[in-house]
Order: sequence, then C-alpha cells, then structure tokens
Amino acid sequence: TAKSPSIVLANGRSLENKTDELLSSSQKMFCNSPTMLVMVGLPARGKTYISKKLTRYLNWIGVPTKVFNVGQYRRQAVTTYKNFEFFKPDNEEAMKIRKACASAALKDVATYFSKEQGQVAVFDATNTTRERRAIILSFANERGYKVFFVESICEDPEIIAENIKQVKFGSPDYADRDCEEAMVDFIQRIDCYRASYMPIDDEKDRNLSYIKIFDVGSRYLVNRVQDHIQSRIVYYLMNIHVTPRSIYLSRHGESELNLLGRIGGDSGLSPRGQKYANALATFITNQNINDLKVWTSHMKRTIQTAETLAVPYEQWKALNEIDAGVCEEMTYEEIQEHFPEEFALRDQDKYRYRYPKGESYEDLVQRLEPVIMELERQENVLVVCHQAVMRCLLAYFLDKPAGELPYLRCPLHTVLKLTPVAYGCKVESFYLNVEAVNTHRDRPGVSEQLLSLIALCTKSTLRKPKQCSLEIV
Repeated sequence: TAKSPSIVLANGRSLENKTDELLSSSQKMFCNSPTMLVMVGLPARGKTYISKKLTRYLNWIGVPTKVFNVGQYRRQAVTTYKNFEFFKPDNEEAMKIRKACASAALKDVATYFSKEQGQVAVFDATNTTRERRAIILSFANERGYKVFFVESICEDPEIIAENIKQVKFGSPDYADRDCEEAMVDFIQRIDCYRASYMPIDDEKDRNLSYIKIFDVGSRYLVNRVQDHIQSRIVYYLMNIHVTPRSIYLSRHGESELNLLGRIGGDSGLSPRGQKYANALATFITNQNINDLKVWTSHMKRTIQTAETLAVPYEQWKALNEIDAGVCEEMTYEEIQEHFPEEFALRDQDKYRYRYPKGESYEDLVQRLEPVIMELERQENVLVVCHQAVMRCLLAYFLDKPAGELPYLRCPLHTVLKLTPVAYGCKVESFYLNVEAVNTHRDRPGVSEQLLSLIALCTKSTLRKPKQCSLEIV
C-alpha cells in the first residue's frame, strides 16, 4: 500500500512525484465497495448545490448517500469567521485547522460506510490541490472504496456573481455582514484558493474516474466511469440545469371511483372533478407561464383534466397510477375483508409492499426515474397525475425519506407550485375552492397495526405465521 503524502513530506521525499504516483495508481476494491464522490473546484462553482442535488437523487432511487461538507466541520472548529486571511496558503495555524477538519470528515466517512451501511459519501470541499486529492485517494485505497471526482469549472463572471449572491450571503460566515463587504471578502477568499488550484489533468490523471462540468453544464468531460452507480451519477449531472423555473403538480379532478372510495381503475371525472378541471385552466392562465409544458398519464381522469387547458399535452405511461393488482377498484374495507394478509403487510411497510400482481411504491419510484430526468431538463411544466405518483415526485423535490413518502398529503383539487432555490425547493399550495372527497389514509398507529395483525394471525389460510410478529417498543 502506498504511503500517505504526509509521511512523504516528513521523510523529505519529493511530494510532487509521490502525489502523482498516488493519483495514477489503480485502486484495490471489492465489487460491492462503497463510493466516495469527491467534489473539486474553486468556491462559488456550485459544488454544494451539486452535492445536495446528487444526494437527494441517489437517496430517492434507493442508494443510501450522505454529504460530508468540510466547511461545516471548519465552522464547528472555528466558531467565529473573521475574513479571507484564514484561507491564505501561508497561514500555517489556519492550515492545520483545515487539515484537521478534512481528516475528521474522512474519519466520519469511514464510520458511515462501516456502521451505517452507506453506499455513497459525497466529500464536499474545494480539494483544489493534487496533494489533497492524493490524500483522499490514499485513504480510499487503504479501505477499498471507489472514488469518483466531480470537478466544477466556471469562469463566467455573471454565473460566479450569482452563485455568491444566492448562496454565500446565506452562509453563517457572513451573517449580519454588509452585502458589499461580504462580496469583497469572498472574492478575496476565492483568490486564496486560486493561487494553488491545480485542476484535474487530462493526461496526468487519465487513470482517475471523473467528470468535469464546464460553466454549469455548457460542456462535460467524462473519464473512466467504473460502474452502474457512477454511470447514473454522470447521466443525472448531464441533465440538471440552474435556469429559473417552476414545476406545478396537480392530481386529476375528482373521479367517479373516488366518490365510491375505490382505488385504481380508469374512470372518468365526476361533476366536481370537471368543475376542478375548469378551475385549473383558469388558475394556469392567470399564472402567465412562459412556454408551459403539460404532462398527463394515459388514464382518462388526467386526460380529461388537462383537456380543459386548451393547450397541447404529452401523455406519459410512466405517470399512470400505482398498479393495485388484484385489489384494483376495491375499497380499503373490501381489501381488509378479502385479503387480510395483504392489508396487514401493507401497513407494516407501505413503501416496499407490493400488491399481488401489482406494484409497490418502490417499484413506482423506479418507473418514475425517466420522468424526474426529463423534469430536470425542462423549464416550466404542469404534471397532472395521481396520488401515489404525486407523492413520489414530491418526495424527490422535498428530499423526503422512503418511510414518509407513502404518507405525504396530496389532496384533490389542490395545485402545488415547486420552485427550485439554492439548496432546496420552495413549495406553494393553491386550493382551487372546489370540494372533493378525502382520499388520504393516515399512517396506522401501533394499536391499529396490532389489531390488524391479530386478525391476520387468526386466519387459517396464512401460510407464513412468522409474518404475524409485531415489535412494540
């Protein structure tokens, strides 16, 4: 195993040669080894924005991912930020603190992989020197981790100024600071990093796995993608953009089967559902949205809702409601009576439960991934969809965990306007004042689950009695 750069320095050997050796060496890893996603780039290049979006996406598709932002470690170590001089390369005391913070973050990455079963760790820092990247690679090599670098390169002054305005003024470093003073200080801070910045070299680093993003997506350079996870990361990064836009989510108008309390099916709109469709058309017109795209599922109730808009719309089969299999067009009471096992099992784990001959929410997330990719590519879109589908889309944009996803409230006759902001998503809710039935079913409490399982265990047709267990803490 190669020695770490710090030992090389202590022994007086050539740091440059040893660093190149570490950066060019092949990594030892197992086929299922976790991945370190290492950000590279000057401040105000969108690294934290990319880190948070990637983490949200990977968690949504079921890949446990966590961000380790070295800046947060630094703020915990040095509670008061004075000015850019902390980041000067010749500030030895500050450099010791910064190295210690990076080491602490790396240690936490190892803990995340070994004890929390994480699969991807995003190491969010500038990592602008070859020496720092060599330390990270040495750390990963010793533990069998894969490493994928994401370098954001931007020299467009307008983009950089906007990044500083959108993100840094909200940073704890500049709390209660004058805007002009903060801007000047941060530009000087960038210059401190620029003095020692060495971008990933296409020749020297040809053995590394990386993607370079130029000017927030105007051009990309991808090198040595190692596996499926990295290919999905690349695909995702090549689809996101930062153009201001809004996404409107709406369920279809109330349907005839909604009135009967029956799930699924392909019924048309009720009279109130048609009234909502008309109200939706008025609402969208009053929003004055430029180049609005409208998407529906292949089901009657979404198509009938969209037709009142009097604009072209696109039908997506991927937006169809969750398939309830043998339970299609049944009420929940009928499901509990005829399929008590299924009713109880669904309450135990609603996200992963799959209806017999149907789908689970987990299946639905996989089905909707192409929709998310296209939403990231587009600007203003209205998606007219279904309750389970809307929950999945909403969970992606709001970074909700799998356990919460199936219980998100998405009422009929309400429009949600989602506007991406610096590190998250602003949500506005508009109820269009048309009454409708309530189709939401709350998460069952412990007592309800217990009663359901008792009923389940008394059924002589149960083939797997061990499924009746319920742990009450």
